[in-house]
Amino acid sequence: MKKASSTTKTVTRAASLRRHFIIAGAALSAASASAAESKVAAPTAREIRQASGPTDGFDVRSVRFKNGAIQMAGNLYVPKGFDPSRKYAAVVVLHPAGGVKEQTAGLYAQRLASQGFVTLAYDASHQGESGGEPRFLESPEARVADTRSAVDFLTTLGYVDRNRIGALGICAGSGYAVKATMLDRRIKAIATVSAFDIGTGFRKGWVGNVPLAEQLATLEKVSAQRTAEAGGGEPIYVNYVPETVDASTHRDMREAHAYYRTPAGHMHPNSQNKMLFTSLDKIYAFTGFDQVETLLTQPLLVVAGSEAGSLWHSRDLFAKKKGDKELFVIKGATHMDLYAGEHVDQALQKLTPFYKQKL
Repeated sequence: MKKASSTTKTVTRAASLRRHFIIAGAALSAASASAAESKVAAPTAREIRQASGPTDGFDVRSVRFKNGAIQMAGNLYVPKGFDPSRKYAAVVVLHPAGGVKEQTAGLYAQRLASQGFVTLAYDASHQGESGGEPRFLESPEARVADTRSAVDFLTTLGYVDRNRIGALGICAGSGYAVKATMLDRRIKAIATVSAFDIGTGFRKGWVGNVPLAEQLATLEKVSAQRTAEAGGGEPIYVNYVPETVDASTHRDMREAHAYYRTPAGHMHPNSQNKMLFTSLDKIYAFTGFDQVETLLTQPLLVVAGSEAGSLWHSRDLFAKKKGDKELFVIKGATHMDLYAGEHVDQALQKLTPFYKQKL
């Protein structure tokens, strides 16, 4: 695949309110950044501690590990008073699609570390500070492999109890975490926050009502783009969240825009709101929650907001799971409310004892 040139192109895509999911309602645009330009230096451990406040009860170190040939970048959090001679339970935290380790995944990793866990938040392959070409690829296969590689890394740490490793998936990270947990029996417990099965969500839309004809039309466009790129054409990119919003924009998308794309939110230079358009056929082929009825035997905690447009994903996951499971719905909370703010405290009031009991 050719790298994008500095020329910017825009491809418009019709989208109605009912099709507002993380990428819907936004224009498709060509990338002008090269792979080198798509990454910036991660904050130092001191900067993370300063941004988090003086009483959070954790320390952090930047780490690198491998997913095949790809070098992964992560932040490893340990409790204050960390003793490397001890054995700790550990939790791998998966960020949302389009997010990076310094955003909500890092927040949950920090808060759990302050409760005595070793936690790892990392950037997905092809994204953020991690390696992988092409840049801005959203590959479910790679993201599931990322998770298992993160577990590999944790098992090499002498202070991590290999029999007490859990996973936490946020938004699209939930589908990837569920799939990885079904496949990787080293993961002993899993929790989701604002769950979103990216394959189902991208096929059916944010509220689940995109007709099959529109799904097929999207795949036709992806196929045409692959032909264009095979002939030397430039790649094009889709936004994860709308770059502009108005009163007609779904509330979840307005809040996602505020979180990811405004200075008052949680903008990060490595979270550039760009996804390779040809990621879509890979996403369409993925379903994070299939086989849950039979393969997900580990304990499950599902945390979601009562007002989240994505709540149907959490309910679907919970309904499919057999055995040890709990659904915790936070009254009045939206999808994005669980990324930062007071509702995170409520989520952690369930997450912390869950991991302490199940790991």
